[in-house]
Amino acid sequence: MKQQKNRWWQAVKIILGLTILSFVLSIAVSLFIENDSDGLNGNVAVIDITGTILADEDVDFLFEDVTSSDDIRRLIRKADRNDGIRAIVFKINSPGGSAVASEEIAREIQKTNKTTVAWIREIGTSGAYWIASASDHVIANRMSITGSIGVIASYLGFAGFLQDHNVSYERLVSGNLKDIGSPFKEMTQEEKVLFQKSLDSIHGYFVEEVAKNRNLKKRDVEKIATGQFFIGADAKELGLVDELGGREEVIAYVEEKIGEEADFVSYETEKGFFESLGKIFNENSFYIGKGIGNSLFTKAELKESVSIST
Repeated sequence: MKQQKNRWWQAVKIILGLTILSFVLSIAVSLFIENDSDGLNGNVAVIDITGTILADEDVDFLFEDVTSSDDIRRLIRKADRNDGIRAIVFKINSPGGSAVASEEIAREIQKTNKTTVAWIREIGTSGAYWIASASDHVIANRMSITGSIGVIASYLGFAGFLQDHNVSYERLVSGNLKDIGSPFKEMTQEEKVLFQKSLDSIHGYFVEEVAKNRNLKKRDVEKIATGQFFIGADAKELGLVDELGGREEVIAYVEEKIGEEADFVSYETEKGFFESLGKIFNENSFYIGKGIGNSLFTKAELKESVSIST
């Protein structure tokens, strides 16, 4: 019995050792390839926009895809400076994120003189759609999830919990609304009205940008700007998407615009060890149960009691 148990532990150790070794080798190879991207030739830059969109470049989520506005804008400018790059393709697989970060990326796209294409893979909603709408051409699969033109704010309230556990919240402020949205007290009606006013303003900016970017009438965008998502086929009928398809359609559009064969080159930010490790895990894992309404918790939500995102 003891001998059998020892053999079992040896097998486990071997499996764990081989798993760790494979990850280390994968990271070493990926780091070598990615960091050598400046030496690659191509005439079409491909920039990935995946996961939650945030403004801060100092994002270090280990196993969650995150897109930094600072990083994406830097890559756009890098591609724009390269005379050999004729077009930029934004490969999007994101549910959205920060309203500010989304607008920053959209504005950077509008500044470039290159042909720009938004390629929506599985999902390109809310802030990610705001970004896509700024491109010259939007391509999505007929089953891609897109749209969701709306704004959401959320906050965690612990007032009831504190009361149940006999913990008091001592409020000392200079300015009646200084602690608006504090999780340690109930939000007043006045505070709710102020928050709703801000959300409505951001929603209005979102609608205006989509209408302008897509050459649609503002009132037509307002009708569908309820936060509802659409599959690619319906989005095309509504004017949110130009074409249904995938990589082949992206290549065909780009080649028509630049007048030569498309040679894709990936533009990526340099990744540290833990970012690369997270990427390896993501690429070699199955994701089950991440629905459209999946709640994404970010450091921004932890730092502030109230989070506003598109």
